Amino acid sequence: MAAPLHHPTIDEDVALRPTHLLVDLDALADNLAAIQQRVGVGVGVMPVLKANAYGHGLVPVARLMQRLGVPYLGLAYLEEGIRLRRAGIDTPILILGGILGSQIPLFIQHDLTITASSVDKLLAVEECARTLGRRARVHLKIDTGMERIGVHWYSAQDLLDSSLGLQHVDVEGIFTHLANSDSSDLGHARQQLERFNDVLDFYPRHSLPTPMRHAANSAGVLQLPESWLDMVRPGIMLYGVLPGSTISRTVTVRPALRWTSRVVYFKVVQPDSPVSYGSTWRPSKMTRLVTVPVGYGDGYMRAMSGRAQVGLRGQRYPVVGRICMDQIMVDIGWDSAWNDDEVVLLGRFGDQSLTVEDLAIWAGTIPYEILTNINTRVPRVYSSTRFPDLVAPSPRRS
Repeated sequence: MAAPLHHPTIDEDVALRPTHLLVDLDALADNLAAIQQRVGVGVGVMPVLKANAYGHGLVPVARLMQRLGVPYLGLAYLEEGIRLRRAGIDTPILILGGILGSQIPLFIQHDLTITASSVDKLLAVEECARTLGRRARVHLKIDTGMERIGVHWYSAQDLLDSSLGLQHVDVEGIFTHLANSDSSDLGHARQQLERFNDVLDFYPRHSLPTPMRHAANSAGVLQLPESWLDMVRPGIMLYGVLPGSTISRTVTVRPALRWTSRVVYFKVVQPDSPVSYGSTWRPSKMTRLVTVPVGYGDGYMRAMSGRAQVGLRGQRYPVVGRICMDQIMVDIGWDSAWNDDEVVLLGRFGDQSLTVEDLAIWAGTIPYEILTNINTRVPRVYSSTRFPDLVAPSPRRS
């Protein structure tokens, strides 16, 4: 009889792979507290956990946010919400993205709040809830200048009128999204808020209670207090990264990620000997290279080739040659390194650090893409002094 297949646990994955992410749950908790302090106790905070919690791990971050008592979680897609429900998360969850009619029963069955972005979709939610004999929750989406999803502010009257006659749907909230709140010129963001407030006037004009209002993303939290309303939706700043290099730093947050690997090979390379695919780099003199088992298959982006640096033994060294799918080569000159030495790809080493912004500059992109591009084949390891029960035991290195 064949032996049963063995499925490695996450801890075993970490023990097997020298490349992993260390996620500091205490930093996330501190960042949430800093955001809450910024907006005040009267404003709710909806952490946005889409895209695998910006690369930090959807379920573990959601468990922390639930422990911290947030009133809502924000996600992009239905499947993210279902995953959290199956993991035991019972905090209210708003799916911020567009929906298909065929998805509505799953929203209702898993108690996920739906973004209603048109009259047709709102009525489809009502009909589905009636058929299932259940109640549905929706937030109405108003497009004030993003041109993505949502009914235009100038034609929102029909959506709001339709929302009044529903028998099986609770209209819990109404929201918009700011396209340029990270700009030094906040003119467009303020115009969006004016348009949104014009839509909201519908409720006092009809002597009706106003649903929960929300508009502010991370940049809105930082530099547009008039956008805070009843609830804010911080995304990237929750993870300790600001949404722009020139944005007002009105909240102090700290990065929660440290990405490391290990040296797996050491060699001496002769002058003018080409390194990696395409032979784009050759040393001008004899040098020492180390190979590190990480590459663009992990999200260490190929566009950083010829620009990236790593931390090793307290020093910065350049990544040379093209970044491969699974490996990079690092030029350490005539310094020393040993197999199993830690290599820092992102985060602190000694008195230095490599930031998400550094990697974004090297890749010619934005910090958001760096974080969300880190592949799920990179194991996540969680640390916390305050929430030890949310941290799985880390494997011991042999």
